[in-house]
Amino acid sequence: MARDNELIQIVDAALAEAVHKSGTWLACRPGCWECCRGPFPITQLDAQRLRDGLADLQTGDSARAERVRQRVRHAVARLPAFPASMDDTEFEALLETLPEEEACPVLDPETGACDLYSARPLTCRVFGPAIRWGGDAVGVCELCFEGASAGEIAACEVQLDIADREEELVRAQEQSSGTHGPTLVALALVNMPARSPAST
Repeated sequence: MARDNELIQIVDAALAEAVHKSGTWLACRPGCWECCRGPFPITQLDAQRLRDGLADLQTGDSARAERVRQRVRHAVARLPAFPASMDDTEFEALLETLPEEEACPVLDPETGACDLYSARPLTCRVFGPAIRWGGDAVGVCELCFEGASAGEIAACEVQLDIADREEELVRAQEQSSGTHGPTLVALALVNMPARSPAST
């Protein structure tokens, strides 16, 4: 997990730069959860980070951790059956059949805050500001940069070159866990025991 921590530090530093450059163009604030709705794929590395985050939450606030588990169980009960093994194309096709408005199960519906914020997936970390991931621009939240020109948005852009590093860590996680391919937040957390120690 030390190498994952390094990856997260790189991502968070890039995000901090993007937030600084974007200033008042950003609508992202505590309680805004526009990007926390609808299903999205996460890697097995993201999944392990979430499990570790939930284990840490259990240690610090068991009642809050149980509320997360309850929302996870309810979310999984509403999902269709996900085969144990799927390629990315099959997974994306199944995602298309899921409701787009359902909130992420780790989102606290009362506060609008993520209960596992420090353990959130990379997708959650980079969405909102103008981040360029390798050669591709990551989607900018539709609530951000309202009224900004393409040039103004480009001036706020930050380059993030971590694809190879992330891919290597995802492969290592998949080999270690024996679980391969993308998953969902709810599926990553559903079978986690109530008193699991954080991984080291």
